[in-house]
Amino acid sequence: MRKIIKKIIHPIFKLGFDKFYSKSRNYSYKGIHVTVHPEVFPPHFTISTKILLDYLNTIDLKEKSLLELGCGSGIISLFSASKGAIVTATDINMTAINALKKASLKNGILTKVLYSDLFDCIEQIHFDYIIINPPYYPKSPKNTKERAWFCGENFEYFEKLFQQLENHITTNNVLMILSEDCKIKQINNIAIKNGLKLNCIFEQTKIKEKNFLFQVIKNTNFLKL
Repeated sequence: MRKIIKKIIHPIFKLGFDKFYSKSRNYSYKGIHVTVHPEVFPPHFTISTKILLDYLNTIDLKEKSLLELGCGSGIISLFSASKGAIVTATDINMTAINALKKASLKNGILTKVLYSDLFDCIEQIHFDYIIINPPYYPKSPKNTKERAWFCGENFEYFEKLFQQLENHITTNNVLMILSEDCKIKQINNIAIKNGLKLNCIFEQTKIKEKNFLFQVIKNTNFLKL
């Protein structure tokens, strides 16, 4: 029933969504403010960002190294840095990168901001925390903006992510959020193929959508051929 309702309301929702984000919008969390450009992934109605922020609010991040892969608006990176984390924020969207640099100065919060397609341009090997709010709809993106939503028809984003991530995991602190609307089983199968697996540590339902927070951990039963 839920999927039927979503199909009915989707065109109306998309029209309103596109109109709302046709210009830059402000977003705030616990005294931190960012301006979200229309070309950048929006945290306002996309539940996942708020869930990650609330979860990170419960963690002692003081002097912990933290990497956010695909920082988008940068609110997660800035909030983590405000809690004392040593933050590296990356994205493939230069509009997002430039906006985060400005927001970092405006909020008086130090962050390291890099252009990087996943781990391609990241020299540091190990981080205490790696935060990932990934694109997960199986469709080929037509432009940089769509790469925040679509992971490729054959889940190319996750194929590359898990191939690279295997070399960067030292703890259970790689956190990734996924919605029940995506193909979690298929994504987990890609992780398993690369010696990893998804371990659900938290779930929350908002606006009738269930989101799952996973630890990406090494699969001790994996036998590499």
